[in-house]
Amino acid sequence: MKTTLKKLFYILTMLFIISIVSFLAIHSAPNSFFGAGALNPNMTKEAIAKLQAVYGLDKTLLQQYLDWILNIVTFNFGVSFVSGQDVSSEIFKRLPVTLSMNIISLVVVFVLSLYLGVKSALLYEKKTDYLIRQLSLVSFSMPSFYLALLFIILFALKLEWFPIAGLHSVEPKEGFANFLDMAWHLSLPIGVMIFVGLGSMIIYIRSLTLEILKSDYYYFALSRGIEKKELLFLYILPNLLPPIVTLLGLSLPGLIGGSVILESLFGIEGMGQLFFMSALSRDYPIIMGILMITAFLTLLGNMLADLILLKLNPYMQK
Repeated sequence: MKTTLKKLFYILTMLFIISIVSFLAIHSAPNSFFGAGALNPNMTKEAIAKLQAVYGLDKTLLQQYLDWILNIVTFNFGVSFVSGQDVSSEIFKRLPVTLSMNIISLVVVFVLSLYLGVKSALLYEKKTDYLIRQLSLVSFSMPSFYLALLFIILFALKLEWFPIAGLHSVEPKEGFANFLDMAWHLSLPIGVMIFVGLGSMIIYIRSLTLEILKSDYYYFALSRGIEKKELLFLYILPNLLPPIVTLLGLSLPGLIGGSVILESLFGIEGMGQLFFMSALSRDYPIIMGILMITAFLTLLGNMLADLILLKLNPYMQK
């Protein structure tokens, strides 16, 4: 309980620091919504000034920040400059899609990389090891946007197995059919996220496994005649899980950040696409809302990773 409270205090402190840095960075950027060509060019300076006053942009930077941070406590992120809709409803309407994509890809990457990394190490310098290493190197060096374009050309245009873009078919579906339709549309972007995320994880797990295989306690267990299956579950996996969980927690920002590119390419109405469109139009309330929610989810993921580590290794809290 004490550890959890410390973690929550840490999250609140980091969110406060992130809010200050993000707010200053956004408002220091050149141009703004009211000067980026988004408004009617025939509007007079007086009309623009009145519009800025409506959104509170006529106040000092400090007063704007204080008003904004006080509203965040009640999950009030303001009103979008572009749509005029509540920012919270705009974000939370798109958040489930982005979270689903990231959680599914994270779980699949964990399972596949654990299997392939351990298998590669156990078959060291053999053909299987060579093939897995080549796969991991290709994955590690492959840009997600380039792979996404290749997937679209091959699987959507050439083979026509999957749709090019979007989240739903033209004809609306209901119930379980709607769920299958969404899964069909998300197959390509999730496939890209999985393939790109595999490389570094396989290399890391393979390296850790090789260190375990060279350790004294493993040689001692091997000399006692313990079967390979028992060695895997009693010696290799328990020593692999803590560092892997730590790495997965640290990889969350990259996964969420990668959603911006993929959702824009595949035309998926998620939080990443919303962030991209808002950045182009200088929609400050949307940008700041997404930054804070992303920061909170990242810190929450890291806290959960730390708590899982404590369960895996209780001696860490002593």
